[in-house]
Amino acid sequence: MNTLSSRLIVVSNRLPIVVSSTEEGWKISPGSGGLVTALAPVMKQNRGLWIGWPGCGDEAPLQELFARFGQEEGYRLHPVPLTEEEVERYYWGFSNETLWPLFHDLLGNCNFSLDNWKTYVQVNERFAQAIIEVCEPADILWVHDYQLTLVGSCLRAHGVTQTVGYFHHIPFPSLDLFRRLPWGRELIRGLMEYDLLGFQTLQDRRNFIHCVISLVPDTEVVRRHRRHTTLRYGAREVRIGHYPISIDFNEFNDAAASKEVEEAAWFLHENLQERQLLLGIDRLDYTKGIPERLLAYERALEKYPELKQKISLLQVVVPSRTMVPDYRDLKGQLDQLTGRINARFSEYGWIPVHYVYRSLDRVQLLAHYRASEIAFITPLRDGMNLVAKEYCASSINNNGVLILSEFAGAADQMGKQALLVNPYDIEGTADAIYRAFTMSPSERHRRMWALRADIRRNDVHRWVSRFVETLQRSRKKSENSASKN
Repeated sequence: MNTLSSRLIVVSNRLPIVVSSTEEGWKISPGSGGLVTALAPVMKQNRGLWIGWPGCGDEAPLQELFARFGQEEGYRLHPVPLTEEEVERYYWGFSNETLWPLFHDLLGNCNFSLDNWKTYVQVNERFAQAIIEVCEPADILWVHDYQLTLVGSCLRAHGVTQTVGYFHHIPFPSLDLFRRLPWGRELIRGLMEYDLLGFQTLQDRRNFIHCVISLVPDTEVVRRHRRHTTLRYGAREVRIGHYPISIDFNEFNDAAASKEVEEAAWFLHENLQERQLLLGIDRLDYTKGIPERLLAYERALEKYPELKQKISLLQVVVPSRTMVPDYRDLKGQLDQLTGRINARFSEYGWIPVHYVYRSLDRVQLLAHYRASEIAFITPLRDGMNLVAKEYCASSINNNGVLILSEFAGAADQMGKQALLVNPYDIEGTADAIYRAFTMSPSERHRRMWALRADIRRNDVHRWVSRFVETLQRSRKKSENSASKN
């Protein structure tokens, strides 16, 4: 992407760093993840600024650490301090016990707390104040994700008129589901104070527009295009588009081809005695459909006895939110299901499920991708699911098969070459496992080659370019309109 004409200010719940205390003193290191990888080059090019919660309290010497980070990484950080109670109510409470399950179509997991909502509003105001402290009229503002839906409206309330963009990383629910949120109208009106709203899929975009038209009567559609829709909201025009996020293809492809990863992949497969590996890698979360996946695998072993001794499910679960009761219950359910399947089907020299409850370092993650003949990615609902794209980018020999939930955002782009399944359909998913296992080498190669080519073409850098360039065009249009008036 070309160098921006203005400074880019990125706003997210967390800063892209890890602050830790060691024996040698406090340490700051860059965070990992697709968003950081994608935005870091752009931030460095124009000496950008990233605003967010640092993930620690006043005990850390943030000013000194941030100065060092700016010198080393080429862009600045600005902290938004939060108290423990605010983190509990705004982040763990409203964001992750209300919006997260609601937006993932899991109404039964929602907790609708007025106190949590009030704290959510207060913290969004805190983020807006932090932006106002440091932003200049020429800056480009880009706010990220469901924790910060109201930042735009808070900025407008303080008289900020410059162009502000927002990207929604998780799914956006249907009107029927969204109406369950007691503060839904306030949230929708808050989102409509942004100038550009980006969603992962066309369906998310349509769901949002349907909610706006139904819940905000003074809104009308002005223009419809393939990639975006423009709504008039009062005196303002708001553009809503879908911009599917991706990964850095070259980074995964090149790293997967390294000698270190090759040796780790060989060792992993050698230990599992040359069987086809069926790989699941997920954070511990009830949206990921891990129990349904285990049931489908169990059904495949029942229905297709020839799979025994010839396939193994390698399920990696990364610990997450282990103090939350729903997550503890899920962990217990996974332990029980894994034990039952292994007790039923294990034979001498063969265990059907290898269950790993820990995080993997970078080399081991890539080795798991490269060693596995089949990726088994079946969330009940997902905004995108970058694991599917990471697996394909790491399948450098084009010999992998992707089984993918039709309810993952990635299915829009990858559905023609992946084996799409409904994770609630245990029988159909079991059949997909058998189909992947018996797929011919030529068909595997053809499908994976096409998947990799599409990810290479539509990588995360293209995603950043498309969104930021659209945001810049929106700003120029607003400036031209203002000058005419």
